[in-house]
Amino acid sequence: MEQKDHKKPIVVGIGELLWDVFPTGKRAGGAPVNFVFHATQLGAQGYAVSAVGNDILGTEILQELTNNNIAYFIEILDYPTGSVKVELNNGNPTYTIIEDVAWDHIPLAQKAIDIVKKADAICFGTLALRHPDSKNTIETLISYAPENSLRVFDINLRQHYYSKELIEELLKKANVFKINDDEIKTVKGMFSLQGGDSEVCKWFLNKYNLRYVILTAGEKYSVIYSSTEESRIETPRVEVADTVGAGDSFSGAFVYAILTGKTLHQAHEIAVKTAAFVCTKSGAWPAYAAQPCCSK
Repeated sequence: MEQKDHKKPIVVGIGELLWDVFPTGKRAGGAPVNFVFHATQLGAQGYAVSAVGNDILGTEILQELTNNNIAYFIEILDYPTGSVKVELNNGNPTYTIIEDVAWDHIPLAQKAIDIVKKADAICFGTLALRHPDSKNTIETLISYAPENSLRVFDINLRQHYYSKELIEELLKKANVFKINDDEIKTVKGMFSLQGGDSEVCKWFLNKYNLRYVILTAGEKYSVIYSSTEESRIETPRVEVADTVGAGDSFSGAFVYAILTGKTLHQAHEIAVKTAAFVCTKSGAWPAYAAQPCCSK
């Protein structure tokens, strides 16, 4: 367990902030900010660090952050606000990600450094490091995170925007590693690892001296590993609207629960219930409205 006082944990998401464009319309998203949204809904003080364009989409997404009580350090740049075309097949998303957008060029700002220095948890992934501008900024910000903070690397493999070298680099900066059952197949091959998923997760846990490795397997199960514990929970059956943001909600809920003193298994249960709830709603930022999984 991490902390037991009553102050709100400070949770920071660093990276892509964008519009997920569905056939039915657009919804705010971006994995690190999704993570912050869900931790904030549960009771954390959330901050988003990113960039948007000087355009109507940028104005609208900043308003979405405000409406959802997410504080932010968002630079407004002369690049378009990020967007992703989302296509759904039986509720499962595929993504077409627009390049050279504002979040590819996140500048380093003192205000962002100052909040990262106070963070109880930060979240980052591979996608926002696809361009040298944001890569330099994000890596610098990670270096300011407190030694005892949770540094969550949600691998979030998308299209061709990753490499073994980048994954290794980020693992060395992280102490929590989140991966899903499709991604672990890719990473297993990249690292030439043998054995099943459990052996692979434990290899990463030990190799990079991680506090937790989180493996999610969609509608099947999820497992969380630490150096002393292992928690496995079958995924509950729900009526799925879509799975967009489900993994991010799992991570955000787990981290919030750990930061507020829950055991690993208790935090895992909260994460599973939260992700199941999110799957019953459309988009990555559903209204919580006192759902039983999400009581503060």
